[in-house]
Amino acid sequence: MSPPLSPQIHTEYLDYVEGETVCQAYVAYAESSEARRPGILVAHAWDGQSEPIRERVEQLAGLGYVGFALDVYGKGVRGGVMEDNSHLMGPFMADRALLRRRLLAGLAAARRHERIDPDRIAAIGYCFGGLCALDLARSAAPGLRGVVSFHGLFHPPALGPQAPIQAKVLILHGWDDPMAPPADVLAVTKELTEAKADWQLHAYGHAMHAFTYPGANNPQAGIQYNAAAERRSWIAMRAFLEETLNEGA
Repeated sequence: MSPPLSPQIHTEYLDYVEGETVCQAYVAYAESSEARRPGILVAHAWDGQSEPIRERVEQLAGLGYVGFALDVYGKGVRGGVMEDNSHLMGPFMADRALLRRRLLAGLAAARRHERIDPDRIAAIGYCFGGLCALDLARSAAPGLRGVVSFHGLFHPPALGPQAPIQAKVLILHGWDDPMAPPADVLAVTKELTEAKADWQLHAYGHAMHAFTYPGANNPQAGIQYNAAAERRSWIAMRAFLEETLNEGA
């Protein structure tokens, strides 16, 4: 669980539009300074923007960033954390061009935010959101310096030839995750290498899918919380963001 929200952390909901779809971001930042700060996009899992994701955004604000929770599905479209949300995620997995447009709309909204430095942005994501973070890197989006995938999916979008990936990439992976078996791990590292990306992979032994979510407890399905992997992955993310967002600052 995240620490109690400091009274010095400002939070707000922000509507933005992709095509005809209204999406709603959740934004958090420390009120102690009006200077623009690096922004961290947070991409949600298959249940949509949720309370755990908003808590992560607040944690990032506590670290001095502007946290910006994306809303891939659209305003008010939410699933349940422990439910089957295939009907929500499925259309975006089937149409990765749509997913890319939705992600780029969120990034553009973040770059317009008055507290975010538009040229110092990173994205992190969990499960489906890990795939979203990787897809943002694959899109060669402006202002995006790095992405972090927590127990994410790796399948490439197949949207034509892959341009060189400029954003740095950190993959935080549970080795016993059945949704991203070793063959997929090797495939994504080959993909990133061929795209000339600066990439890292941290694999945690005996960790399954959703290892950062304390409510995950279905080891028969390969889904289980792992406190050590959660702690280690958060430390790795912090070091990565510090390096990536402060280069040239």
